[in-house]
Amino acid sequence: MSTIEFTSRFDEMTSLLNAFAYNLTKNVEDAKDLYQETAFRAITNKDKFRPGTNLKAWLFTIMKNIFINNYRKKVKANTIMDSTDNMFYINSGSAVISNGAESNIMMQELDDMVGNLDDSIKIPFMMHYKGFKYQEIADELDLPLGTIKSRIFFARKELKNLINSRYDVADFKMRLKRS
Repeated sequence: MSTIEFTSRFDEMTSLLNAFAYNLTKNVEDAKDLYQETAFRAITNKDKFRPGTNLKAWLFTIMKNIFINNYRKKVKANTIMDSTDNMFYINSGSAVISNGAESNIMMQELDDMVGNLDDSIKIPFMMHYKGFKYQEIADELDLPLGTIKSRIFFARKELKNLINSRYDVADFKMRLKRS
């Protein structure tokens, strides 16, 4: 296919490509940028188009892939990476909220509940409670990160069930109001 023929067929698709670009981006300026990038890539790679195949589908695929790649770049750019030495709490700031757990449930009872947990969930839970980050716990126990997160979740869930079974929920709420 000659360059002139390719360009004329591409020009026929301009309104469809612009509409598709707007449909993807929902923004006029972003749609124009997406169309321009698609046009640039299509023209520079016209030798990869096989004559006799569907030009419209080929162009729409290029546009969709460009859109997806740009979207992934934006998402990645908005991701905050924690580059600290894993010695600090990420969300600890100047505003500290006190936890009245010591006054609501006697610490000895809570210690007993934690002590009765299975070691497989108690050890990661206690390390997390003492301030270790998930990755530090995983490294220390030589376990996958997901396993550590699951075990801490299950420890919390089991403690919640133990507290709910030991205390009447209404009585527990009254204790919270009094303190």
